[in-house]
Amino acid sequence: MKKLILAALVALLAFGAVAQAKEIRVLLANHPYGDLLKAAIPQFEQQTGIKVNVEQYQEGQLSTKLATEFATGSSTVDVFMTRPLQDGKMFYKNGWYKALTNYDFSDFPKNALQPVTFGTKIYTVPILTEWEVLYYRVDLLKAAGIAVPKTLAELETAAAKLNKDGIAGIASRGKGNPGVTQFASYLYNYGGTFLDKGKAVFNSKDAIEAFRYYGKLLGNYGPAGVTAMSWDNIMPLFQAGKIAMWTDAGTFYGQIIDPSKSQVPKEDVGIANFPAGPKASSPYIVVSWGVAISNKTKHLDAAQQFLDWATSSDMQKKGLAQLAIAVARNSPWQDKATLAQVPQGLIDTRNVAAKTGIPYDRPYMSAVGEARDYVGEVIVEAINTKGSSSNLQKLADQKVSQVNDLLMDTGEYGVP
Repeated sequence: MKKLILAALVALLAFGAVAQAKEIRVLLANHPYGDLLKAAIPQFEQQTGIKVNVEQYQEGQLSTKLATEFATGSSTVDVFMTRPLQDGKMFYKNGWYKALTNYDFSDFPKNALQPVTFGTKIYTVPILTEWEVLYYRVDLLKAAGIAVPKTLAELETAAAKLNKDGIAGIASRGKGNPGVTQFASYLYNYGGTFLDKGKAVFNSKDAIEAFRYYGKLLGNYGPAGVTAMSWDNIMPLFQAGKIAMWTDAGTFYGQIIDPSKSQVPKEDVGIANFPAGPKASSPYIVVSWGVAISNKTKHLDAAQQFLDWATSSDMQKKGLAQLAIAVARNSPWQDKATLAQVPQGLIDTRNVAAKTGIPYDRPYMSAVGEARDYVGEVIVEAINTKGSSSNLQKLADQKVSQVNDLLMDTGEYGVP
């Protein structure tokens, strides 16, 4: 009798474990791809029998919530969206990602896997890439007799000519921390970079020239209050017809031309390659979002099923075709049926950036948030003085020293 009772208890516990494994907790970002997944989750649940408890947060809130739960050991998260360049190094060093040893990564570009690989293992599945482009008003450039700028010198000339009648000639992110990512392509095309061999170098001669150019461009021809603006402040102005040109991520194209949101007709919105600088033609092309499994998950099989589904080629094709989301996999960009629904400008700029782009749009380090704050201070100084600040070199030197201190604190100084 005791043996029968023991067997029954073992079976009951096993059943409980299986039942528990059929329910997972998933955290998504308030992002079009997060919305895409959330809307499709009922289908996943029906197909797999796995109950998904989903939560959705703004990107900063998501990072903070994950870090807080993981650090305190209280987390019950199984799968989550994550920003590799913002959170990747810290999450990896703290052991919060689970290595993805049972995933096929053959459909991804090599540069997309670079920031999610540590040692010999990959810890995040890339889902979205972003590259910097030039958005422009076709009608305004045509009326002014201006060709689409192909160089930064041409961009400045065009911005000066278009900056009139209540319309800003050019916009880009001017708010310090968010501005770092869009300043990146300007920096690279002037021949500068953020870090080199584990040391901050954004105080080099080339970098200072890039800061001055960016400051002059936005200080003279940007919208009023640009140093308080990120993309979510600029997009409504562009859609309202108040901005002639805008440099930012290509992933916004689908939203910009949405007729329910924009007062500018779709045919009057152009998208072009980011203009070449005096030293290079290398815009950033980065993995902005990925999906990872918590290293503490107790439901690995169910979490793996969700990860496979959420990052599948079919899901990525839907994101690209239906929402013009710039997905990371190669296959959607090679599928004729999918591409038939994608604006040609998005395809063309992606092809160029994929060949010449740099896979980082910020200092790639654990303390990236603080580092972006420091770089952002130099950006704001440059804009406020229209690029003419006599203090710019001194300020950049100071911020480089502070970023190097951060690298030393995390053991990353001098480590390539």
